[in-house]
Amino acid sequence: MSADNVFFVPVRDLCQRDVVTCEQDESLVAAVEMMSERNISSIVVCSDQVPVGMVTDRDLRNKVVARGRDPGELRVSDIMNSPLVTIGENDYLFEALHLMSRRRIHRLCVVDASGALCGIVTDSDALRLQSRSPQQLMKEIEEAADVDDLKVLHEKLEKLVVHLAGTGVATKDLVQTVAHLNDRILVRLIELVRTARYPDLTDRFAFLALGSEGRQEQTLSTDQDNAIVYADDLTETERERLAAFSVDLIDHLVGIGVPPCPGGIMAKNEAWRRSLSDWKRVLERWLRTPSPENILSGSMFFDLRTLYGDASFEADLKAHITAQLRANNLFLAYSAANAVGFKPPLGFFGGIKPERHGPHRGSIELKKAGIFPITEGVKAMALQAGVGDGGTRGRVFGLEGAGILRSEQAESLIAALDFLVTLRLRAQLLALEEDREPNNYLPLERLNRIEEGRLKLALEEVGHFQGFLRSRFHLNQMGR
Repeated sequence: MSADNVFFVPVRDLCQRDVVTCEQDESLVAAVEMMSERNISSIVVCSDQVPVGMVTDRDLRNKVVARGRDPGELRVSDIMNSPLVTIGENDYLFEALHLMSRRRIHRLCVVDASGALCGIVTDSDALRLQSRSPQQLMKEIEEAADVDDLKVLHEKLEKLVVHLAGTGVATKDLVQTVAHLNDRILVRLIELVRTARYPDLTDRFAFLALGSEGRQEQTLSTDQDNAIVYADDLTETERERLAAFSVDLIDHLVGIGVPPCPGGIMAKNEAWRRSLSDWKRVLERWLRTPSPENILSGSMFFDLRTLYGDASFEADLKAHITAQLRANNLFLAYSAANAVGFKPPLGFFGGIKPERHGPHRGSIELKKAGIFPITEGVKAMALQAGVGDGGTRGRVFGLEGAGILRSEQAESLIAALDFLVTLRLRAQLLALEEDREPNNYLPLERLNRIEEGRLKLALEEVGHFQGFLRSRFHLNQMGR
């Protein structure tokens, strides 16, 4: 494995599994004896196998010895560091390193999906950081002093992706890296703009990422799709300040190199900046009237994710969406029909049909050819089935777990999506090499015979999936 790829290893593969633990009501003397016997500098404090704190040598010096306290009278809970900073076992090493750097700590407890302790990962478990690592770029983003710094770092992100793509990092890992780093850039931009010009801004709002950004499935050419939701009882002055902040923020976001949404789905526009109650009314209107415009807007909004601010608004909106969809399944049927409407570019005899005219002659548009039908179709199915949040991969696995997709069907769908996204990223990197704006068009001449065969299979899988959507949502009865 290259030095760069080590940062994409899940922490479960690197963490130390032999962790010494104690209960929080354990006597401090007994805990220290265990630390001495095992020659360790820290001990994890657990409650029913869930880590709740940690005691280190430094805690003993600073909280006991320096204060002249009697260790015999203390419990572990009296001096432990709590709440504990943890990381999921499936998270990547670069995320762990970033978290340790941000919190100024040297170790993290690794937990499984239930929160139970799996192990410990330390900063010394990683290879020496290199200048072209995701963790280093995250650190620089956190330390950015102004908007100009973020513009440079946004450009550096693009170069990092180009570099990592050449080291053999899997596309799904690259996509996740882009999502994490874009999130950090935007959050840091919000912090800088707010501190500099809007220190009086209300806290009762949330900045929402939508669409592919909400699903954390961005690639290089992704434009911005975002919205703001705020408390119903904000004063007029608070709303005006929030509006000014929104315009300022989005203008700065464009300034650092994030393209504006051609359809205007941005928080600076009043239609995408509303109170909680107003958003609920808009959602009800979209769901009642599944016009093409409302389907596009609703589908974009259904992927909402809180990027900054009060996350309770997200939970409220998602509960409202679920309740409305349960009462009205027609909107999802039209959404599925929209996904079916984009036909894979395959000829009558199964050959791939590229664009015949115009500037993209000889190329195929990968998003329309297969990525959009998969992401939108899976989303409609997941919402209908009540499968939880997450990106397209998570939704596919959720549908498999619910028995809606067979295992081989889910596996084939993920394989098709991964390959299409890989080709999309290749098309975008090719555009950068040729000093063009990244887009979704890939010249077929850039594929070898094996790759072209894999693309044909992926497009055929998209067609099979669209047939499944027609059956599940009874689209033939709708004339679709």
